[in-house]
Amino acid sequence: MSQRTEKILAQMSIDEKIYFIEQITTATFVPSLKRPNIITGPDSALKLDKELIYEVGTTLNLIGAETMIEAQDHFLAHSKSKRALVFMQDVIHGHRTLYPINLGVAASFDRDLARELAQMAAKEASLDGIGVTFAPMADLVRDPRWGRVMESSGEDPYLNAEMARATVEGLQGDMGKYNIGACVKHFAAYGAAEAGRDYNTVDVSERTLREYYLPAYKSAIDAGVKMVMTAFNIIDGVPCVGNKHLIKDILRDEWGFDGVVISDYGAFDEMITHGASENQKESAYLAMDAGCDIEMMTSCYAHHLKELIEEGKISEAQLDKSVLRVLDLKEELGILDNPYRSVSPEEAKRVQLSPEHRALARKGAEQSAVLLKNNGVLPFDKEVGSVALIGPLGATGEIHGSWHCGGKAEETVSVYEGLKNLLGDKVKYAQGCQIEYDSEDTSLFDEACQLAKNSECVVLCLGEHQDYSGEGNCRASIDLPEVQYKLLERILEVNKNVAVALFTGRPLAISRLDKLAPAILNMWMPGTEGGSACANLLFGEVIPSGKITMTFPRTLGQCPIYYNHYTTGRPKLEQDDLKRVPYTSSYIDAPNSPLYPFGYGLSYTSFEYSDYKLSGTVMRAGERLIASVKIKNTGKYRAREAVQFYIRDLKGSCVRPVKELKGFEKLELDIGEEKTVTFEITEPMLRYWTRNMRHESEKGEFEVFIGKDSTCAPFAKFELI
Repeated sequence: MSQRTEKILAQMSIDEKIYFIEQITTATFVPSLKRPNIITGPDSALKLDKELIYEVGTTLNLIGAETMIEAQDHFLAHSKSKRALVFMQDVIHGHRTLYPINLGVAASFDRDLARELAQMAAKEASLDGIGVTFAPMADLVRDPRWGRVMESSGEDPYLNAEMARATVEGLQGDMGKYNIGACVKHFAAYGAAEAGRDYNTVDVSERTLREYYLPAYKSAIDAGVKMVMTAFNIIDGVPCVGNKHLIKDILRDEWGFDGVVISDYGAFDEMITHGASENQKESAYLAMDAGCDIEMMTSCYAHHLKELIEEGKISEAQLDKSVLRVLDLKEELGILDNPYRSVSPEEAKRVQLSPEHRALARKGAEQSAVLLKNNGVLPFDKEVGSVALIGPLGATGEIHGSWHCGGKAEETVSVYEGLKNLLGDKVKYAQGCQIEYDSEDTSLFDEACQLAKNSECVVLCLGEHQDYSGEGNCRASIDLPEVQYKLLERILEVNKNVAVALFTGRPLAISRLDKLAPAILNMWMPGTEGGSACANLLFGEVIPSGKITMTFPRTLGQCPIYYNHYTTGRPKLEQDDLKRVPYTSSYIDAPNSPLYPFGYGLSYTSFEYSDYKLSGTVMRAGERLIASVKIKNTGKYRAREAVQFYIRDLKGSCVRPVKELKGFEKLELDIGEEKTVTFEITEPMLRYWTRNMRHESEKGEFEVFIGKDSTCAPFAKFELI
């Protein structure tokens, strides 16, 4: 806090303070909409005071520079205090120029790329007047049925933490003109929702919470994130927004975070629905007592906080702390000096969707794509005489992904456009089938098969619609619809030179596709330049280098499935995985192993790993060991490889995972080039939450792994003494 913000606080009445920490939508203050604001207006269910509503401190859901200017003008014209608004928005994987969904960006295994993409998003958003984005989402996810998988970095706590840090650094930078505040979410463990169903119960032990789910939020805090958003779910039976252990004990006291904590949309009232609160007054008490500063899209504070203060249940000092945190945020953003901050309609038009930004979005999509299978089909030859593009996702811009902020389908390069731009008129398109999951329509098959029969190669665009993932879009089945398989089978009858371009917001259970398709290139939801990236990858202009950061199951029944699991007391041994072994931890109708493991991804070239070394066999606290390996490009393309480093703690006071990612490096090698990659091992890397719930290392043996994916074998051991 500063003397300036304390002075402002001293001038505020208690009613102004309370309304200052309410958040409602920007549309409330945009007269040109000329429609009743049924969501958040003064006459809505929130029942906010028509004068005090002009004392709120922040709004959400802003799109466009002109809208920001109109809203700020209107607000300041009606506000008695003239304290300008901060505009917040979900800038998740780009603002107007979209890059791949977060699960895709993580698949790049490239911290610098993640940082650069976030920086681009911040610049575009700042020019539209956005001051804070509700990103990054640092929720660790192990169940692909969950809709918000697409917004995560996957199943590994180390990678999740690295991507959260890089995103915060890219968004916030030095908080200059083109930076915006970041808000890490959803605190905490929202990704552990039972059955992969959004808003559902979360039940994790304190050890599991700290070991797996908290590290990424902590990484964002350490990177200086300005805000934290609480989760919808419960932890230990208590809704996160009113969970004092989470917010006060861990976030505030243990981690030292003194920035703004904001609820998620409507979460105060949801405490009543959960059964953890009797009414809005109790919700207001629980949230403020826990340390939640801003109430988003409910009015519990507005209606009951003053009463709670008068009753002595909440102190005005608690309210003052929340108000000061929001004022300090405004000061950091420059809002106290310039209500319009960086907004510029003219500059926004020049910068958003600029050639430079499109090129970066294309690079993001190219580096994020994962080659899942290739029986020698790819890359296709650019000199091919005819190309059949088939599939319901082949000629649409609706591949830019859920949470697309200001991005538009009509501004997205479709695969058809990308192929035409690269290859010209030799590309012909047939839809083949509908995208809907319940569609059984085969009426378009004949046209598609005729086109495939008369073409030298086939690009078949399959997958799920972008709206089948994202918030609230959970799935009980994660395979492709039957009509897409039927289409593929018909196409293969007339042309075997087929590559599937797969578009998805989550890992899919596609064992059948893996058996049928000669090649599968997973594009995720690739963003504004997705079609250009897809064309470049399929025809060898760019070599695939992405690695999946979330396990693909063989079948839905394996979920949740993740690489860093425990062995159990009766493990099924790896060499026995494909056969039935009674009385082991296994299935009678499927192997334990996934279809594609964490860290997996193919290339058009080949890499040879050799000369594995560990600098010693014994380590003490304060010392370090160096693990190294030589990587050689033994193929025929210059390409990039994500080298992955894992450690296994062989015995602990608590059972330890079969392996844990502890480092990675993305390197580029020319044909025949060889490089040595090294990873440092230190004692802090070996710490975990032990039986006595202390974060510490324990003496004993550890195995070391370096490889292409999480199935790599150990090559050395060392002992911590």
